[in-house]
Amino acid sequence: MKFWKFILLVFMVIGMTSCRDNIGTVDSVTSPQAGDEDTSIAYSKYEDPIVIRVGFKVPDSRLNTGDSNDNNPITRYLESITNIKVVHSWEAKGEDAFTQKVQLAIDSNDLPDAMVVDRDQLKKLIDNDMIEDLTETYKIYGSELIKDMYNSTKGEALEDASREGKLYGLPNVAIDADSPVLLWVRQDWLEKLELRPPQTFEDIEKIAKAFIEKDPDGNGKRDTVGLSGYKNIVYGTKPLVNGLDAVFSAFHAFPTNWIKDNNGNIVYGSITPETKQALAKLADWYKRGLLDPDFALYKETQEPIITGKSGMFFGPWWMPYYPLSEAVALDTKAEWRAYAAPVDDSGKFVAHLAPVTDRYLVVRKGFEHPEAVIKQLNVFTRLERRQDPNQEEVKKLGDFSAQTGIQLRAYYPFDLLIDYRDAIEKHYADIQQALHGKIDPDTLNSDTRLIYDQWVAETEQPKKDLEGWKAANAYKYGVAVLTSTAIEGVRGVFYGNTRLMKTKWPDLQNLENETFLNIIVGDSPLSDFDAFVAKWKSMGGEEITEEVTELVKQK
Repeated sequence: MKFWKFILLVFMVIGMTSCRDNIGTVDSVTSPQAGDEDTSIAYSKYEDPIVIRVGFKVPDSRLNTGDSNDNNPITRYLESITNIKVVHSWEAKGEDAFTQKVQLAIDSNDLPDAMVVDRDQLKKLIDNDMIEDLTETYKIYGSELIKDMYNSTKGEALEDASREGKLYGLPNVAIDADSPVLLWVRQDWLEKLELRPPQTFEDIEKIAKAFIEKDPDGNGKRDTVGLSGYKNIVYGTKPLVNGLDAVFSAFHAFPTNWIKDNNGNIVYGSITPETKQALAKLADWYKRGLLDPDFALYKETQEPIITGKSGMFFGPWWMPYYPLSEAVALDTKAEWRAYAAPVDDSGKFVAHLAPVTDRYLVVRKGFEHPEAVIKQLNVFTRLERRQDPNQEEVKKLGDFSAQTGIQLRAYYPFDLLIDYRDAIEKHYADIQQALHGKIDPDTLNSDTRLIYDQWVAETEQPKKDLEGWKAANAYKYGVAVLTSTAIEGVRGVFYGNTRLMKTKWPDLQNLENETFLNIIVGDSPLSDFDAFVAKWKSMGGEEITEEVTELVKQK
């Protein structure tokens, strides 16, 4: 699906620009001679070749003739500086296929030397003593860059990959800025119709009505959409582009997430009274035509945005990368701005926060060179963070990427994104300092300087370079709102599966999805929500809640 290709691109752009007490000791360990460590250990080259067999997720990119997934300019460069040859034990294309392949490897006890797993798979691997304890290996071989990034989570990332003080995987780090969902609005339409910027539900309703009825695109037809939506109403632990997360959050409702209620009890967010209120609001919007009547029918959910029919939609700060870049390519007069809306009854902007980490790089128990896996992670993360000192070779890789459209990270041995938790906010703050003459732009690190240059170029010649437009607008309008808004963030208390979830969860999810969609589009009355809650509990939901509560107590 086209959207996921853009997700990969965005992560690359971000990359370019951007237990308990005893576990804390794992996170905070640093070498007495950090510089010496990085030179002689973390990035050192093996004298004799080392082979790592991995499970590889195949990207959508097409390589040149003569290259393969494990033999191409990217893999050859990584091998040249490490003397580590990466061999693909197996490959799988797409996230679902990869997850299934990993599960098969675990179930058959036939693991590659290293692979990336999810939270439930990590648990099973630890339970069955199938992976290496990486505590000491990480202390010795983890680069200072990697350690700094993990330290930015205040121990949370490594804690999530640990059990009883032992580190069993190297986790990804979710960027905080990626969680909040903003309201993106056609600013040129807003100004044409002399409407004030949105803040409340009432503001959004007024704007949507005007966008539908007052021909903001000036074509003489009633063919514009007030607010777009995504057909998968239940959004999970991470926000969806064009989703409706922000509507739920403004009611303090967090569907599909395990949260604590006002009494401190753990509850499934989809069955709360607040979720019923949010569904009532969405059903009202749909009935009045404010929410796109066809939102559940699009094959490509971003279609009305890209084609210039939609006036508003919800999405994270990086929407200018996609889908707005495509919308502006088709209509250069289109102007989009982000707003922290809707707020709750007390005027607060509430956002659900994604888990700090949800992917883990693990090493097969008994693999002779676990440090080689960490050294590979050191090397490609340094490359991704634009700190690789081999500038001539890095330039060649950059040229290869520019000529082919292939993002370098598509062919890293492991799909594991690590960055500073507050990377985006850091970039923005430094750019503002440079723009206002408080610091010399030449002192910016390479990541931030790239965005700064794009911002300046876009200001001088708007929309001349679409690549520069993406970064400049994402930071100028998306990140700017995040950094200037007091956000009340809510994070779930439990992620993963329980024993009963393995058999009962698919049916419960189907029940939930069907009920929510039917209520919104008017096929079922709002009162069906109460029947849904009762049925959800009787179908195993109540027992699963007890399991989750017990697991949280054990943390």
